[in-house]
Order: sequence, then structure tokens, then C-alpha cells
Amino acid sequence: MKAVRPGDWLVIAAGLLATAATAAAQWGRGAPAMAQVRLDGRIVAELPLTGTHRIALDGALAARGQTVIEVEPGRARIAADPGPRQYCVQQGWLTRAGSVAVCAPSHISLQLVGPDGAHDTVAF
Repeated sequence: MKAVRPGDWLVIAAGLLATAATAAAQWGRGAPAMAQVRLDGRIVAELPLTGTHRIALDGALAARGQTVIEVEPGRARIAADPGPRQYCVQQGWLTRAGSVAVCAPSHISLQLVGPDGAHDTVAF
């Protein structure tokens, strides 16, 4: 008895095609155009990714310090945050449209937006 039958090859081929289509849709969103900065879900800044910008925000942990966001051509990051675990800082540079870094204790998020946005909002 054969281990793999013709119908099995059809299922394998369909699975590979579905995987390739999903990967193409996920990574083919195009280059990001701007960085959106949100505080408590409201957009407080939209920074184009064509230049260099640095902003400091007072979030929910303002008594402990400010959240610093840096933008360079084609990328953005949260450079500093007063949060205890620094997860959003550890995200590093965001370079793809739809990428998000969230500083939950500070209620601040950074999202890169491209020609066809991946998410319509970010909530905490």
C-alpha cells in the first residue's frame, strides 16, 4: 500500500499555496508612510517617516518620566519609557507597515501606517 496517494498530494499542494498567499499578503503591505502616536487611544501625533523627529510625551506614568519616540527615515521606535518592564523599548526599530509597539503602563502606542493600514485602531 502506498503511503501517499494522489489526493494527499492535492491537499499538500493546496496547503502550500494557501501558506504562500498568506505570507505574500502579510509581508507585501508596502512601505510605511508615517508613524502614528496614540495616548489613551487618541492620536496625538502623526510623524512622516521621511525625516528625523524626536518627541517626548507625558503618559500615565508621567510622575516617573516621559516616553520618548524617535523617527528616522523609514523607521520609528520608542527610545525610552518609564514603565517597569520596558517591553515597548525592547521592540526596537519598527520598519513594516502595521507594526505596533505598545507601552501599556504609560497608555502610549506607536504604529507604522502604510498605504493600506493593517489595523483600524489599537486598544489597551
